[in-house]
Amino acid sequence: MEEITVRAYTEADLPAMTAIWNEVVEEGIAFPQEESLSLDEARAFFASQSRSAVAVRQSDGKILGLYILHPNNVGRCGHISNASYAVSSESRGLRIGEKLVRDCIATAPKFGYRVLQFNAVVATNTRARRLYEKLGFTQLGVIPGGFRMKDGHYEDICPYYIKL
Repeated sequence: MEEITVRAYTEADLPAMTAIWNEVVEEGIAFPQEESLSLDEARAFFASQSRSAVAVRQSDGKILGLYILHPNNVGRCGHISNASYAVSSESRGLRIGEKLVRDCIATAPKFGYRVLQFNAVVATNTRARRLYEKLGFTQLGVIPGGFRMKDGHYEDICPYYIKL
């Protein structure tokens, strides 16, 4: 298996990151965003996070996925973080998501976070849900019809958290 590492992003990574992010947004089945990012919007967006990181194939430097880590709330709840993960469609099934989530869990405390919470994991995103549960996340419940899919129908969402 090829070696894949996770590292903080660089300016040179932005075109690949933007393409991967937009691919997930355009699929309309996992991210709440509806609009794709331009390169300039992506530059500002990824720079505004506590951490933006990429999964890189070492043999050729190709970006296979990414994550963003940021506060889930402010003030007295500012120690709770939130994250989003995106893996290119051609790289899915290679355990890239697991590498990204593990790096995020390991890195989040360095930013003062004590909890990682996912607010809106779509119930039909079974691969992500299995991964989160494998890594020790706890499901908080179900929000019926909390996510509007690209085709207009509604799916439940399942919030998750893990104490760091």
